[in-house]
Amino acid sequence: MAEEKGEGPEDVDTIGIYVGGRNVEGERHGEGWAVLPNGDFYQGCYFQGMRNGKGLYVFKNGARYEGEWRHAMKYGVGHMTYPDGSRYEGDWRHDLKHGFGAYYYPNGDIYEGAWFKGKRHGLGTYFYAENQVKFMGTWVDGVIEGPGQIMYPRVRFHGSWYKGIPKGSGCFVFDTNCMQHGFYLLTKDPDYEELGEGEEEKEEKTANDERLEEGEEEIEVDETLGKVAVWRARNVTAYMAEFLPPEPVPLPVHDSIPSLALESIETDVLRFEPPSIAAEEGDDDNDSWLLHRQQFLEETEQRD
Repeated sequence: MAEEKGEGPEDVDTIGIYVGGRNVEGERHGEGWAVLPNGDFYQGCYFQGMRNGKGLYVFKNGARYEGEWRHAMKYGVGHMTYPDGSRYEGDWRHDLKHGFGAYYYPNGDIYEGAWFKGKRHGLGTYFYAENQVKFMGTWVDGVIEGPGQIMYPRVRFHGSWYKGIPKGSGCFVFDTNCMQHGFYLLTKDPDYEELGEGEEEKEEKTANDERLEEGEEEIEVDETLGKVAVWRARNVTAYMAEFLPPEPVPLPVHDSIPSLALESIETDVLRFEPPSIAAEEGDDDNDSWLLHRQQFLEETEQRD
């Protein structure tokens, strides 16, 4: 879902309404609130003309962000509520979800885990509200990839995923203390070919052949295009933990040099916490989220 970044370059103008502190250069500095020319509203802390510290930003479309800012960007811990009723609670960097956080969808689904530059990336869990199923595993650039497990009410599947589709060996573990071993095989989807969409895969292969003939680099073809995952059972055994496939582990994250440079900059930031946006002591929702975040970080350290 696309979100608006906020007030944009208009904030540097004196157009609109601003009430609050200023420094000797006349820049917005310290505690204040502003109604922006585009109709957005901000109440919080400024530092040398930019939002910096804690603050509340209300978008004209109904979205709102409460949390930490740095250099006029969402940076730190914050809560974002979107117009459709979905919300995100967690870490931010450079206006993007980054770190650990939980996203609550309008249909009741919940993702809780790692984010990287605005996408689900790393170890996390996804709860499907409609059928009460939970997935735990890893994401890469917003897509399920690698080892994971699906927990149904009375059975669990341990296996591996490729571009969001189960693929390769795995096993089902039943509450009767037995295991069914087998593998997921990607096969052609008959419905996909009936609709004539199978031609797209053939065109990609032809294009790659032409590129190879001309000495150009081959374009990666999506192996899951027009395919469905089909389970092939092999045998059934009593439950033994050593038969389980590898467990999902946190992914290594490599920050860019500009990101690391920004982290090293220390600024004398004036911070304040308006009563309307500060987390109240004993807030159950806030305490619960912080507990999940701490548990996630501890598990990551132990696995590393």
